[in-house]
Amino acid sequence: MSRTRTRRPRSRTWSTILTVLSAVTVFVAAVAPGLVDSGSPLALARVPIECLLGLVVLILLPWRWARRTVAIMLAVLLMAATLLAALDRVFVATVGKPFDVVSGWSELVDGYGVVSDSAGTLGAAALLALVGLLAAAAVAAIAASLLHLAHVLRRRRRASLIGASALTAGWLVLALVGTQLVAGEPVAAADSVAAATSSVDQVEVAARDQAIFDRSAASDPYVRLPASDLLTGLKGKDVLVVFVESYGQVAVQGTSFSPGVDGVLRSGEAGLAAHGYSERSAFLTSSTFGGISWLAHSTLQTGLWVDSQQKYDQITATTRFTLSDAFRKAGWQTFSDVPSDTKPWPIGSSFYHWGKQLNAKNVGYNGPTFSYARVPDQYTWSYLQQHELGVPHQPLMGEIDLVSSHTPWTPLPHLLPWSAIGDGSVYDPQPAEGLPPSVVWQSPEHVQQLYGQSIQYTMGALFSFLTTFDDPNLVLVVLGDHQPATVVSGVGANHDVPISIIAKDPTVIDRIGSWKWQPGMLPSASAPVWKMDTFRNRFLSAYGP
Repeated sequence: MSRTRTRRPRSRTWSTILTVLSAVTVFVAAVAPGLVDSGSPLALARVPIECLLGLVVLILLPWRWARRTVAIMLAVLLMAATLLAALDRVFVATVGKPFDVVSGWSELVDGYGVVSDSAGTLGAAALLALVGLLAAAAVAAIAASLLHLAHVLRRRRRASLIGASALTAGWLVLALVGTQLVAGEPVAAADSVAAATSSVDQVEVAARDQAIFDRSAASDPYVRLPASDLLTGLKGKDVLVVFVESYGQVAVQGTSFSPGVDGVLRSGEAGLAAHGYSERSAFLTSSTFGGISWLAHSTLQTGLWVDSQQKYDQITATTRFTLSDAFRKAGWQTFSDVPSDTKPWPIGSSFYHWGKQLNAKNVGYNGPTFSYARVPDQYTWSYLQQHELGVPHQPLMGEIDLVSSHTPWTPLPHLLPWSAIGDGSVYDPQPAEGLPPSVVWQSPEHVQQLYGQSIQYTMGALFSFLTTFDDPNLVLVVLGDHQPATVVSGVGANHDVPISIIAKDPTVIDRIGSWKWQPGMLPSASAPVWKMDTFRNRFLSAYGP
């Protein structure tokens, strides 16, 4: 008898502890999406309707297998809502918009590639495996907690249902009043329901947006123009469209690091002027933010607003007339140089119709990588001069991606004498001279500083190339692909990027006089701002017959 009496209190104690832990687990799981979204612990002071309704269903269900099924489904719903909230937060911080459940899945793969470049393949794989294990464990814990609570409450079924009804009524009152302890986070919480509703809304918005995109893609005034009416104002010129990675408005205006970039631009202007160049600059509003650069590239090339992977996949499967097509049709030899690529790029041939494709593996580079940037920008220019621009050739049109200013902006290369570049092995000691991303990214201020330095390096290499090799036949369209991530641009930053046209021939600059772009490389706050998808048509019109 004494043993039985001593065991029962212990059993009750453990049962009470288990019940409390189950209640806490279910409650935290239900409010976790709001907690992740707001980042404030005050988001815990809420009443989640999912818990109440879920437990009522579990209490009423008479079949054990049905209770298990419902508990697992509810656990998956709660976990999915939390993961979507986390994805939203990451996507807003990196690409300036919430995760798109319609077209954002392929962007996760690209994001994983960036993480792999920064943390290493093994580190990225370990992180992915850890997230998967934690998610599975969380689902199991939530489902078990729901079943335990349902078991406890079913023993006092009448009282439990009365209590649930009272809490639901209280929840409705709080919802109608709109009580909030955290701005945007009502005390009457329904995060999982909101996540599901938001996903449905995204599908509807995507469908409407897609219809508009389809109508725009179906109309193209330039596709039927004869070759004799295309780009007559650039005949005989080598034309390079140069995308500077993450070169956004914040690089040149109103930030702690913009004075350093502005100094390089002004110095570059002076050097270009001394060699007879002229420049005109403005801003374009990019179709992307913080990453996914190919959306901006295709927007500029097609004259369509390509702001999602879905639209990109759609348009690159068509015969849409691109800038590169226009130059090829008018008699130019075309090429692309994408130093971030290590494999063949089928779209480069099937859609852009590049005559030659250069990447990290076929430009003779034998130096080290700099995190994401596999080839320093100065080496890219050196190779082009030696193998494309500086040898006898027909007029060339190329798109060049400068990638040294790509996140994580560390370690960075530094400028070398052009004669010393060789096969790139001269860069071997440079990565060790910088800090690894794991150190730099502990401080937003340090990240911003190095971002500014990366733009200074990239633009400095561009100016040095132009003044060193001094080609009177060269025309450059230099622009950013998008603003840098929120950690650099700040919350709510616009999508504007600088763009400049550089040429020695004054007739090239005269052709765009009506654009009212500003002289020099540094557009001011009053410079014109165009949407990026308007550039193609205006460019073809300005340099047409």
